[in-house]
Amino acid sequence: MTVRSEVEAEIRRLFHAERWKIGTIARYLAIHHDVVRRVLGVLPGSSPSGNRPRPMRIDPYREFVAEQLQRYPRLRATRLHDMLRERGYTGGVRTIRRFATQVRPVPRSEVYLRLPEPLPGEQAQCDWAHVGPVAVPGGERSLWLFVMILAYSRALWAEFVFELTADSLRRSLVRAAAYFGGCTRQWLFDNPKSIVLERQGAAVRFNPDLLDLASHYHVQPRLCAVGKGNQKGRVERSIRFLRERFLDGRTIYDIESGNRELTGFLSGIAMPRPHPVLRDRSVAQVFADEQPRLLPLPVRPAATDRLLPAQVDKTASVRFDTNTYSVPPRFAERMLTLVASDTLVRFLDRGTEVARHDRSWGRRQLIERSEHREEILALKRAGQDLKGRDRLKALIPGIDTLYVRWLDSGRSLSHITVKVLKLLDLYGEAVFTEAVTEVLARGLHDPGALAQLCEQKRRTHDRPVPLDLAFSGHVPDADVIPHTLESYDVESEDAPE
Repeated sequence: MTVRSEVEAEIRRLFHAERWKIGTIARYLAIHHDVVRRVLGVLPGSSPSGNRPRPMRIDPYREFVAEQLQRYPRLRATRLHDMLRERGYTGGVRTIRRFATQVRPVPRSEVYLRLPEPLPGEQAQCDWAHVGPVAVPGGERSLWLFVMILAYSRALWAEFVFELTADSLRRSLVRAAAYFGGCTRQWLFDNPKSIVLERQGAAVRFNPDLLDLASHYHVQPRLCAVGKGNQKGRVERSIRFLRERFLDGRTIYDIESGNRELTGFLSGIAMPRPHPVLRDRSVAQVFADEQPRLLPLPVRPAATDRLLPAQVDKTASVRFDTNTYSVPPRFAERMLTLVASDTLVRFLDRGTEVARHDRSWGRRQLIERSEHREEILALKRAGQDLKGRDRLKALIPGIDTLYVRWLDSGRSLSHITVKVLKLLDLYGEAVFTEAVTEVLARGLHDPGALAQLCEQKRRTHDRPVPLDLAFSGHVPDADVIPHTLESYDVESEDAPE
């Protein structure tokens, strides 16, 4: 704070001639006491010239505090206070804090070198951004945004992912290369574990999966220096651009719809935006010049599926990523090969595919094919009731609520399961699922109400009842003895009048 020369003269007069204290001068003139000290040439914590220094409790410990702050410049005053109390200090932490401000070394601010503009097709920068949790069946997962930007043209590729693994990185890099129609000569990354297994200074040990992919596309992987965020500033600004222009005010309910909307944003807004350096041209126009400079794509894209051995348990199921997938029962307690992408989970037996499922990103879900369950039922009819419940639960996870209602009402769960399965076989999965959902929503539990709703839904959708089921085990066989119908109209002699 700068004060007028008249005020400075008054400060000096009151202090030297009238012997006023610094705090009294500050209150009287309505200025800060540090301004008074500056005018008098007095540093905070020191005594004014001409006055005897007042002894302070911290005086015996000044050299110790200064030495500790020289060794550990970021040591907090509260920690210094604890250390001094163990050495006999009886003062407060405020005194230590004031003294520490005088002797604490001031860190030198780092000066960053402005990096030159890269050549066309030379470098692409990659990074992830955390979006937030997304609800999935059985819980929620963290949603991440993978971003790649071509350093010269600023052309963007981005997609939502549920993983930060090396497998997810490989898939994103292959899709980015296909989107751009080629690869830059360098991929610049940060230092996550999915990319770097170990690093000591300039010595780096890359993840072997990343090295295989880079070799397939003839690209050199490179890393930023630790703590040097300016080296990948283009991708950082791209993430900020996506947050401000795409993510703000938007809720991502599922990864499929989120990626569809993001793809439309990249082509409709990100590409036509002005280039930050070549202001008279758009990113799309600059990318059109850069694209021929990219490395051509190989004839075959790199394989990105994850392969790992899978032990099948006694229930003919395999657990993968918290979920359980069914396989044919003949492979129970055997070893198969699991091949997983972000959309499919396949099981191989000596190179031959024996089961295939859509990959579930839920948690603790049972993914089961009906033919696998039917094979088990054919092998072990004694477990039909329990397997019937598993079949219903796999089709409608919320049916447990209906089982609780049946149990509270005193019904036989095995008997009612058989009835409900007959409705499922009779009306089909679509009509049955719609009817059960309405029963759950209305708080009902009577099987008769479920049967009526199935019939109503069938009529609404104008679907015929598959009557052939009635003669394929749905109704027990019964012998019918044929006889003449002539006697139906003749009154019996023994009939009462």
